[in-house]
Amino acid sequence: MFALSDLEHAATIVYAAMPPTPQYQWPLLADALGCEVWVKHETHTPTGAFKVRGGLVCVDQTIRERPSVTSLVSATRGNHGQSLAFAGRRVGLKVSIVVPHGNSLEKNAAMRAFGADLIEVGRDFDEAARHARAMAAEIGGEFVPSFQRSLVTGVATYAQELLTAVRGLDAIYVPIGLGSGICGVIRTRDLLGRKTQVIGVVSTEADAYAQSVDAGRVITTDTAATFADGMAVRVPNEEALEIIRAGVERVVRVSDDEIAAAIRLLWSATHCAAEGAGAASLAALMQERDRMAGRRVAVVLCGQNIDTDRFATVLAGHTPAP
Repeated sequence: MFALSDLEHAATIVYAAMPPTPQYQWPLLADALGCEVWVKHETHTPTGAFKVRGGLVCVDQTIRERPSVTSLVSATRGNHGQSLAFAGRRVGLKVSIVVPHGNSLEKNAAMRAFGADLIEVGRDFDEAARHARAMAAEIGGEFVPSFQRSLVTGVATYAQELLTAVRGLDAIYVPIGLGSGICGVIRTRDLLGRKTQVIGVVSTEADAYAQSVDAGRVITTDTAATFADGMAVRVPNEEALEIIRAGVERVVRVSDDEIAAAIRLLWSATHCAAEGAGAASLAALMQERDRMAGRRVAVVLCGQNIDTDRFATVLAGHTPAP
């Protein structure tokens, strides 16, 4: 996937635009879960999510290798689109992003604010992605898939920060959308020679990756109806699945109710906001608290971009509709 030298080069690109994000050990989480809990705060980025790292590296590689490219086209539920818009604006590239109907209003607004042209097509991410690929071919833009080597290398810089700063981690819980984050963690762990278990997390309502890991082949689902939109994927990426199957300890399924409870715990214990996918890793640790008792564990708070009305619903003790 990438070498240590690639990761180090990616870090120079990322750190030209943002500083490393912190990882903190929170005592109230330890009290609640009976283990040492480290949170990797990927909410402390210019877009409020880890994806910006991949966008920066992807755009840098694109303009170096194909300087004639003037526009990028991609599909997203929000954070990937923000990352490309943020990175594209820095170098003068036009960025067009396709989102499904009913997408997060606040993520849509953020993408537009970063300079993206936004197009709404399809009922979910996978339909939006098909349209984006066709659109790129039609207008002559560079199509950027949500999973490719440059994106994985970029987002892997957070794993390098975490695994370098916190030695002796027994496990890291990582949410799975299309797979760039967890693949970056797996590859970085292996490059650094750590023994840390990597545990994937999916929604019970969007568990295509869990089914695919169990089956040893790509399994698609008909729906992905979870309010954790960053994990709402029906069609796994084949390359990502291969990396996950080879390097993951297990994949944990968490319900929307469990995710909402994790958002509330993160808020009460750290006063940090989390979107659904951002809290999923903590939800999985909450589910496995007995299994992890007394161990040193990290959870990836991968994003904070939850719409205000959904956050209010969660803090009021309820679970938002998908």
